[in-house]
Amino acid sequence: MKTHFIHNTILKSVTLGFMAFLTMSGLAMNTYADEAGDIQQLQTRWAEIKYSTPEAQQEKAFAALVSEAQQLTAANKSAPYLIWEGIIRSTYAGAKGGLGALDQVKQAKKLFEQAIKLQPDAMQGSAYTSLGSLYYQVPGWPVGFGDSKKAKEMLLKGLSYNPDGIDSNYFYGDYLLEEKQYQQAIAAFEKALQAAPRPGRESADAGRKGEIAAAIAKAKKHL
Repeated sequence: MKTHFIHNTILKSVTLGFMAFLTMSGLAMNTYADEAGDIQQLQTRWAEIKYSTPEAQQEKAFAALVSEAQQLTAANKSAPYLIWEGIIRSTYAGAKGGLGALDQVKQAKKLFEQAIKLQPDAMQGSAYTSLGSLYYQVPGWPVGFGDSKKAKEMLLKGLSYNPDGIDSNYFYGDYLLEEKQYQQAIAAFEKALQAAPRPGRESADAGRKGEIAAAIAKAKKHL
C-alpha cells in the first residue's frame, strides 16, 4: 500500500485491525499478502471441488470458495487474484446453473477485464483464455453477452501468451468443437495433451486430461 508519511500512523492502525480480521477468517497470516501461497491455495481447492467432490455438493463448496476468493481480491487487487476469483465464479456458475448463474458469469467477465487492464500477461494470459471461454459458453443477447467472434479473439490472444498450455489449447479446442470444426478441435485437444506438467497442479492436470479425452471422443463421432 503506497501512503504518504503523514498518514503512516493512522494507516498502520487501520491495517492492523483489517489484517486481524483476515487472520481470524483464515485468509491471511502476514501483513504482506503471500500471493503465491494464496493462489496455490485457491487453485488446489478449486481442483478438489471440480474433480473430486460429488456433483451434488459442488455448488455449496464453490459458493464458499467464491467468498474466500472475493475477500482475498478485495485485500490484494492484483491480476492473479482477479483471475482466480473470476475462474472460481465462472465454475460456480456452471455448478449453480439456471438464471442465477448469469450474475456470476457477468461478475467473472468484469474480473477478467480488470485483470487484462492491470496486467495482460498475468498467468500467461489466463484472463484472455478465461474470458474467451465465457464468450462462447454464455448465451447471446438478449439473455447474456455470448459472442462467438469475441470468443475466438480472446482465445487466440490467450494462445499467443501460452501457445503450449493445457488450458489455452483445451478451451480453444472446446470452442472449435462448439463451432463444429471437428478436425481443428481434435488438433487443439491433442496439443493440450502434450502440455508440460504443472508443478503443484497435478489434480487439475489429471482432471483436465479427462475432459480432453471425452471431448476428443465427442469430436470423433462427427467425423
